[in-house]
Amino acid sequence: MSTNPDSFSSLSRSPDVLGELLHSLSQPLTTLRCSLEFSLACEENAHPQQQTVSIALQQTERVIGMVRLMREYVEAEQPGPDTNPADLASVARSVTEEFCSIAAVRRIRLRLTGTCMATLPLLESRLRLALQYLIASLLEAQPDGGKIVLILGEGPAGSVLRAEGDSHVRAPDFRDRENGVLQSSRRDAAIANTSLRTARLAIARRITETAGASLVYGKSPMSGFVLRIPRRP
Repeated sequence: MSTNPDSFSSLSRSPDVLGELLHSLSQPLTTLRCSLEFSLACEENAHPQQQTVSIALQQTERVIGMVRLMREYVEAEQPGPDTNPADLASVARSVTEEFCSIAAVRRIRLRLTGTCMATLPLLESRLRLALQYLIASLLEAQPDGGKIVLILGEGPAGSVLRAEGDSHVRAPDFRDRENGVLQSSRRDAAIANTSLRTARLAIARRITETAGASLVYGKSPMSGFVLRIPRRP
């Protein structure tokens, strides 16, 4: 029986196939995490073994998080529904309220002003995810006592959501503060967090641009962004 090689080529490029593979990968990882959590909870484990299991559990959690981000990145380019488009102002208000309590812990002033009539042709859950990742990245980068202002508005070309954070964002300094092992561990954690933040911002961009919007960052993705939704003809 002959097989058309082009059919395999098109299948291998299908986002659905990659999504299914990532879903299949997440299942054994979740099982592994549960097994590690159970092993860690057993009182008969010796301390050195508990420490090894704890490290393995942390790495498993990190891999699970990366797999979830890869699935979200693949799903971000899927077309939105033809009906019930997501309302930007409503979702922006809801996400801002969600983060206000988190910001208050670090004395960061987070507020949303203005309004607009824009809608985007995608599921509300996807728009919520994109705004969550954008605002969370701003919050993570702000110093304690800083501020973030979100501004909704209408213009001749369409609607805009503008986010402005404090311009002076300090990078972490690891010099001469801890011993070498702890320094290296914290530096590696900071690098990993930066990679995850970059992935989340890429997902946010892909979600919004797939819906026909444009996303522009300020001097850096952590200093602010402008989301523009063109007026529909």
